[in-house]
Amino acid sequence: MNPEDRYGWCGRILEINLSAGSITTITPQSNLLHEYLGGRGLGARFVYDNGVVDALSEDNILVFAAGPLTGTPTPASGRASVTTKSPATGTIFDANAGGKFGYVLKKAGFDAIVVRGIAEMPVIIEVEDDEVDIKDGRNLWGINVKEATNILKKRKKGSFAVIGKAGERRSNIASIAVDGSHYFARGGVGAVMGSKNLKAIVISGSGKVQIFDKDQFEKTRRTIHRMLVASPTIDKGLKVFGTPVLVKIAEWMQILPVGNFSGEAFDASSLYGSKLKSAHPSKRRACPACPIGCKREENGGYELPEYETIAMFGPNLLNRDLETIIEANRICNDYGIDTISAGGIIADLGVTGSDEILGLVKDLGESGINSKHSSSISVKGLELPGYDPRRVMGLGFSYATSNRGGCHTRAYMVAPEILKKPKAINPLTLGGKAGYVKVFQDRFAAVDSLVVCKFAFFGVSEEEYANILTAVTGLEFTSEDLMCVGERIWNLERLYNLREGFTRADDTLPEQFFDGLSRDAFEDTLDEYYAIRGWDDGGVPKKDKLRRLGLLKKE
Repeated sequence: MNPEDRYGWCGRILEINLSAGSITTITPQSNLLHEYLGGRGLGARFVYDNGVVDALSEDNILVFAAGPLTGTPTPASGRASVTTKSPATGTIFDANAGGKFGYVLKKAGFDAIVVRGIAEMPVIIEVEDDEVDIKDGRNLWGINVKEATNILKKRKKGSFAVIGKAGERRSNIASIAVDGSHYFARGGVGAVMGSKNLKAIVISGSGKVQIFDKDQFEKTRRTIHRMLVASPTIDKGLKVFGTPVLVKIAEWMQILPVGNFSGEAFDASSLYGSKLKSAHPSKRRACPACPIGCKREENGGYELPEYETIAMFGPNLLNRDLETIIEANRICNDYGIDTISAGGIIADLGVTGSDEILGLVKDLGESGINSKHSSSISVKGLELPGYDPRRVMGLGFSYATSNRGGCHTRAYMVAPEILKKPKAINPLTLGGKAGYVKVFQDRFAAVDSLVVCKFAFFGVSEEEYANILTAVTGLEFTSEDLMCVGERIWNLERLYNLREGFTRADDTLPEQFFDGLSRDAFEDTLDEYYAIRGWDDGGVPKKDKLRRLGLLKKE
């Protein structure tokens, strides 16, 4: 990497092979960082190049990555990404989390950590600037997230990525906790970490991310901050209630996942964000450089449930008891379990009573029950989140075409169809959705690679983030450049899944949703989507598309 490129990026990637006990620092080529940015994009490139592997074998890798804006005061840039092959879906998979991990990773002087192999016994990776060690972690094995994180915090300062018992037991709904309160939550990324006998990564650093044009950076930073503060969705919604503000909106739109997505009506008034706020006074928690602060934490350090958890443990289980949801959230987070998938599995089992719900949540953590052994409502093996696709059809179409399975964040059609940001789109039709979904998928592939919080885009566009990326790196980025990066990443992920045997037949929804959604209209929209993407009728990218994105040479 050229010295002039060391703005924004650190120009160093840490590679640790737990089988060999080796620690190596890699200097990436400049074009790798320019073309994939960091975060999700950088992880996708490493995981794709790693070839065909079994998700829980020593050949699979975990890539923890920050972005070029991480570690700077760029608003909403305090997140990180982990990418791997998912044991739950068999797809390429990235998970995104807040907390200090990405911020501290950059302060330590690294853009990413690539973990390979399997340790002979439970271990902890400790990184403190250039000092990297693989240490005995047996004393923490068998201890859940909160206690393990607190033990580590007494030993060292920094940021902590930790698995609980679910990850140790290789449950494919296992998450990775960051600093005990944020989560790389979906797809069983915690199971991959557990399969490597890796209990935790502890990281600290004393460095500083270099900014190319500090004056222009500060000017653009202030602009973004003002736009975020001026957004009613952020200032009057997320800052006041956190993501539970969505409960009332989703009920009004009749899109709550009631009774395992039965499509019935449900009175969710006892679960509104306002009820949670009044019943459980809490403090607002923000990631580094974030003016939003959507997390809510009670005294004692226990985070309150977010919208997805409320939806999946509330209406999804025909449960109106807020205290049950709060306790289920605590148990999931401590064991390191994805609350969306856990709620989906429990609904599939027909459990609705409070005691039964909480008992089964503990069983999921203790036994490592895997979602692939259930018939839960899912796409590509990933349980659907808390929005019924019958009445938000673009979001439903984005579930079907998601590269990682049933996920609302790939295109984040929640923004235009539910919150009407950046513009209102009719949620009750598939008309025009092929183009919208493609654009939003590309946009958020780039956003996940910067790595920036999606909530920022309720008030800011990619143009402002392209401008601040230019100020940070000294390289000229436009909004069109960011969209091209996102499209490159999306197509690379598609190539990975095709190599794994996924086909057009996997780009669909569970059968029950076609009782309120025309299958013919869905298939026509899928044809249109493939055509817009430059793919053939089977969903395979054409050579012209790959050549334009610089991917053909990699094949």
